Parts: sequence; structure tokens; C-alpha cells
Amino acid sequence: MKDGLKFAAIDIGSNAMRLLFMRVIVNSKPIFIKESLMRMPLRLGHDAFRYGEITQKTAQKFMSTIKGFNSLIKAYDPIDIRACATSAMRSSSNGINLVKKTMLDTGLDIEIISGKEEANLIIANHIERITRPDFYYIHIDVGGGSTEISVICNKQVISSKSFSIGSVRLLENKVGKIDWSKMKKWIRKNTSDLAPIIGIGSGGNINKILSILGKKKGDKIKVPSLSKTVEKINLLNYKDRIIKLGLRPDRADVITHAGLIYRNCLVWSGAKNIIVPQVGLPDGIITKLFLDYQKDNKIS
Repeated sequence: MKDGLKFAAIDIGSNAMRLLFMRVIVNSKPIFIKESLMRMPLRLGHDAFRYGEITQKTAQKFMSTIKGFNSLIKAYDPIDIRACATSAMRSSSNGINLVKKTMLDTGLDIEIISGKEEANLIIANHIERITRPDFYYIHIDVGGGSTEISVICNKQVISSKSFSIGSVRLLENKVGKIDWSKMKKWIRKNTSDLAPIIGIGSGGNINKILSILGKKKGDKIKVPSLSKTVEKINLLNYKDRIIKLGLRPDRADVITHAGLIYRNCLVWSGAKNIIVPQVGLPDGIITKLFLDYQKDNKIS
């Protein structure tokens, strides 16, 4: 116990797959230490949103990645692990078959979680740390295949919804005017009477925009600054985004799409800025694993 508790989380997203190893030191307040984060740029969303299924070639790459992750997990030897798949798997007709094959080949149990469960896991990780009881917040998590939005008051989620608008879907031209209209209508309906309201953003693209602006974890980005940054990136071609900004190839082609989603959500809600705590689904998964372990083992 003095060396902490080890946990692992797998996030199977639409733009990439991630494996997080984290050690939790039990103290008066638990200390979460990220020991390793691995990211595999396997874009499941390309197949899922274009063809409605994961193609055989991509499925083979997926299985190779999962088997690699599984070997690392065995070496790390965590006390608990959870693997969650999101929008791409939800949208794939053969997603369940891939989950079953993973269980047979590796013993890993993958959960295809709903957008609501995804939002709850992400929010649970940091809501207590950065929200104040005298403010309203709109939490925006932009992924490759979907955007999860939650409205928070007094550290409680008062409304939430998942929308099939994501950076990879936009790249693949799979988002229509009606999709944007539904998001806009829901946001305005659920935030029109709330003030002051502040945005909270999660996802790899908003984390990168924060870094481009020279800001650090937990800082705020004002809406005009977000808009200008996205516009500047948009002026660069794909190659220059990689060379001049140091973006990964699978980030360079979707970051402006994600930026547009964040900007629209903030403008429609009336939020003037967005806090970026730089946490995501893997962090939330491990927070939940620890809280469950703490409860089951009666650790105070």
C-alpha cells in the first residue's frame, strides 16, 4: 500500500487508441501519478463513419494493438483494469464481434459505452477540483466521432447529451446541418438562463490548442483567442501544420474541425472562456476504478 495502487485503462476512440498506467498514492487526498501513456494512431472512425463497419485490414491492426497493450498490462500488473470503446465502435456493425474476438484472444473485456457514460467518466475525474458553487459550467468533450456536453451546477450535472458530431466525422463529411441545428438548439435551451457560465474542455485537440498558445494545464482560453488560433491553423496546409506546429499527422487534419466544435458550443452557451484541465477518458476510467476499490475495501 505504501507504494500505491496500480491501475490501467484502455480508451478505444475514433481517432486513436490509448493505454494509461497510473499509480494512486492513498493519502488524506489520493495522489494520482501517471506512469505511462501510450497512444496508437489507429483511426477506427474512418471505417466506422464511412462504411458503417471496421474493415478487415483495420480490424487486424486493432487486434495487433490490443494484443500489444495486453502484454504491457501483464508486465505492469495492475490491481484493476477497464477498457472502454466509444463512438466508432458504437457506430460499427461489427463492433460487438470485435469485442468478442478480443475476449477470446486476450481475455480483455471491452465495454462499448454510451455517450452519457463517457461524459460521466470524464467529468468525474476533475469536477470537484475546478468548479465553484457560484458558477455554471458547460463541459465539452470533443472526440473523433461524438461530442459529449454536460451542464454543471453546484458540482452536479444538471443536463447532458451526446451528439454525433466529432472531428473525424467532420473530416469525412458525415455531419449535416440538422446535426448542428440539434446541438445548437439543445445548448441554448439548457443554458439560456444560466449566468455566469464557463466552459470546460477535454480532448486531445483542445489540449494541443492550449499548448500552441503557450498555456499550461488548467489555464483558460478566451473565445476570441480560440477562434484566432483555429483560423491561423486553418491557413496552414497539412504539411506545415506538422512541420511548423509539431502536430502529429492524425491530429493535423482534424484539429480545426475540433476547434470549430468547441467554439460553436461556447458561443451558443454564452461562455466567454474555456478551462482546459488536460484530462480525458482514460483518467476518468482510473478515477472510477480507484473510487470503486476504495469503497469495496473501505479505504478512507
